[in-house]
Amino acid sequence: MELNTANRPMENEEIEIDLLQLWNAVRHRIWLVLLAGFIVADIAFAITKFLITPMYSSSATMLVVTKETTLSSLADLQLGSQLTNDYEILITSRPVLERTIEELNLELNYKQLREAITISNPNDSRMLIISALQPDPELAKNVVDTLANISSDYIAEKMEVTAPKIIEEGEVALVQSSPSLLRNTAIGGLLGVLAAVFLICVAVILNDSIQTEDDIERYLQLPVLAVVPDKSGSSRKSGRKKKKEGKKRAAS
Repeated sequence: MELNTANRPMENEEIEIDLLQLWNAVRHRIWLVLLAGFIVADIAFAITKFLITPMYSSSATMLVVTKETTLSSLADLQLGSQLTNDYEILITSRPVLERTIEELNLELNYKQLREAITISNPNDSRMLIISALQPDPELAKNVVDTLANISSDYIAEKMEVTAPKIIEEGEVALVQSSPSLLRNTAIGGLLGVLAAVFLICVAVILNDSIQTEDDIERYLQLPVLAVVPDKSGSSRKSGRKKKKEGKKRAAS
């Protein structure tokens, strides 16, 4: 018994994507792409400007020293570099943070303050940079200065070493650290453009209607024997001309 599979659709039919067709579709709708980018960029600008709280950063620098008199010796340099790892933990310890909150009367707990504090040790040196991120630039400076002073005394007391020296105190930031208004607006515009291009390409790919004679050969695999031109536009124009001529003759 033979099965007739001539009219059965192919189960593994491949979808051919014409890149030129996609490019033409995007090019013809470039106004829509630009409009989408402009709208999303405006939305990102408004959200960043009016809904996100700006944050300001201030930093203080501390120098790790030891009781050794030969500070330039290799052993002292190695010891100072090793102590920075311990100091980083002590600076963000709960007693230091709680004393900082108490002195500044901050309305947050030590865990929230810890999240706003970052400590870095550039190039494995004996320098520690303490940074605080706050919505008020003056508050950020007060937090980092107070934290540096309290942690310096706390480290000297608990580790019985020479207190770290505060090399630089914090400064009042004039420019917000985050969020970046320009970056967020640019990202929003780019996402809008990409979203519009994606939707246009999806619409073209999913559109399986027959529009040109090439589509007949591509989808139906049938040769095109003849093409009937569309003369509807020309017939409408000729009809309007005939009406105008009739009106002129009636007027004469």
